[in-house]
Amino acid sequence: MPLNVLVLVEAGEAELARLRETVPDAKITTGPAMDITGESSEVPAELLRDVDCLLCEQAPQNFDDFRQLKWIQLSSAGYGQIFGLPLLERGIRVTNARGVFDVPIAEWNLMMVLGWHRNLWGMLDNQRQHAWDRSARFQNELRGSVVGFYGYGGLARETARLCKALGLDVWVMTRTGTIKPRENVLVAPGTGDPDGSYPDQVFSASQKAEFFGGLDYLILAMPITPASEGLIGEAELRMLPRHAVLINPARARLVQEDALARALTEGWIRGASFDVHYAYPLLPEHRVWSLPNLILTPHISGASLNPNYPSRTIDIFTENLRRFVSGQPLLNELTAAQIRGE
Repeated sequence: MPLNVLVLVEAGEAELARLRETVPDAKITTGPAMDITGESSEVPAELLRDVDCLLCEQAPQNFDDFRQLKWIQLSSAGYGQIFGLPLLERGIRVTNARGVFDVPIAEWNLMMVLGWHRNLWGMLDNQRQHAWDRSARFQNELRGSVVGFYGYGGLARETARLCKALGLDVWVMTRTGTIKPRENVLVAPGTGDPDGSYPDQVFSASQKAEFFGGLDYLILAMPITPASEGLIGEAELRMLPRHAVLINPARARLVQEDALARALTEGWIRGASFDVHYAYPLLPEHRVWSLPNLILTPHISGASLNPNYPSRTIDIFTENLRRFVSGQPLLNELTAAQIRGE
């Protein structure tokens, strides 16, 4: 029987042709694209029944209509959308898109660091008010500042590479205080920190106060799981120096919303930049719009309208499809613990 492959992301004819060239005997079918910023919807059951391999960001609402699904390739680096699906009990493997968004998200992170450090937001306000202001607050040098990464996956490693090129000190905190080698993980050529050599200091979770207390910028770089939701609360935000800035391109709910609101309103920290949100879409009346010193972007640091997204997504799916057929280890495969959200 030919392998049945279902694609539920935006893909052009060139990308689909590459899939067919990789596995010429496979049946490649496309369906409606769904992303994690919206609600999952149903897909006609006849499209799902005989599928072996699925490329998607959001699984269909009628997941139970899959009868022989063996492997899901997510088009997102985050994987919270799979929690609760009957994957382990049905022996379904899952890989994510770590590496696909590392470059654009790292560039967004750096843009935010530079914007805060040179007070770009204040310059723009002055321009709107026709104010000539050459204050010292617009003339800071970034070199020598300390940027800290909570988690050290692909987007953190690529941001760290850019930060080291600009002369920043890079601190990292992981659960164990060690950096694991990257095996069977997608790394775009010329990007990231393949050998883990960039951090100047690495901290364990037991050294949280020391880590937070020495930062100018804190960048969150971890997935959202039941264990990590709300990981940053009042205690952590108060550990940061008052001049520090929190940058979150990962998931909003890593940070407790009430604690964030108080931190910005009461001045515990200088400010924050969020590309991720507590609600999708973020309605006009949501309180975070009006929080002081909060820069919001609408989940665009690494997203599907990036011109390189379709080809990079198909790149990893094509390579994993080749590995799947030949019985080789898959890139970015989630462990059982990750699938359970541990």
